[in-house]
This record gives sequence, C-alpha cells and structure tokens, in this order.
Amino acid sequence: MKNISLWQLAGLTFTAVFGTLSHFLYTWTSCIALAPFCAVNESTWEHMKILFFPMLVFACIQNAFLGKKIGNFWLVKLAGIALGVFAVPVLFYTYNGVFGSSPAWINVLIFFVAAALAYLFEAFLFSEEKPPRAVNIISLITLCAFAVFFVLFTFIPPHIPLFQDPVTGLYGIVG
Repeated sequence: MKNISLWQLAGLTFTAVFGTLSHFLYTWTSCIALAPFCAVNESTWEHMKILFFPMLVFACIQNAFLGKKIGNFWLVKLAGIALGVFAVPVLFYTYNGVFGSSPAWINVLIFFVAAALAYLFEAFLFSEEKPPRAVNIISLITLCAFAVFFVLFTFIPPHIPLFQDPVTGLYGIVG
C-alpha cells in the first residue's frame, strides 16, 4: 500500500480532467446519450454529477489493481465519493451565502477542492483490514444507487433550488 499516494494523485488527475470535460461535453454535442454522465445545465446538482461519475469510473479502475489489497476498498470509496459530492454544494452555498455570488473561477476551484478532499480522505482511510464482506457489498450497492439517482434526476429533476439552472431558471435538460 506504499503507492497509494500515487494512485490517489492519479485519481485526482483523472477526475479533474474528465470532470472538466464532462462539464462541457453535452453542451458541445447535444448528444442525449451523454446526458446521464455529463452536465446538462449549470445547476449545483449537475456539478455534483460531474464529480461523481469520474470518481466512480476511477474507483472501478483502481479496484482492478488494488481492490484485493485494500480490505475496506468499497467502503472507503463510498465515504470519499460522498464527501466529494456533498462538499460541492456545501462549499458553493457557503461561499455564495457569505459573498452573495461566485465568479466562475471560484466554482471551478470548488470542484477541484472537493475532489482533492475526497481523494485525500480516502488515502487516510484505506486499510488492509477487512470489514465483514457485507459492508463492501452494501457500499458498492449504495454507489450504484447514487448513480441511478444522478441519471434519473438528469431527466426528471425535483423542482427545488439544488436542481435549478441559475442561468435559465429551468430544471434538467434544457433545449
């Protein structure tokens, strides 16, 4: 487990690159097949989604190489991804609550800080000790449930501020 820091740095890089790409990809292409995984508007929810999916994909890649060596792998991934995803609205709404609004560069910084917090948190939690098998299975099922909600709420978002595009005032896929 001595190379876990390199893996976490690779994960942060992967998430930063693919999260940034997925922010723009749907807008550039209007490809409906990309909508479940890419931002379809500027809502906070969509910014949470562009952190979630790259982190989940990297977790699957990382699991192929380290999953057997890290006993609590999926439990830690659930905790790290949840921390990163929930840090996005906490940081965004806190900043906007204090300063009234945020320039685009602050929103980008929030995305990177949330990802960095998640990967750093995971690095401290990884352990060779194995929890009961059910813990990792439940963690993986919970991550899959998160994925389902991200996809579902892309197409039928609740009409609450978290899902509202601040630019258009609309919800979900626009256009």
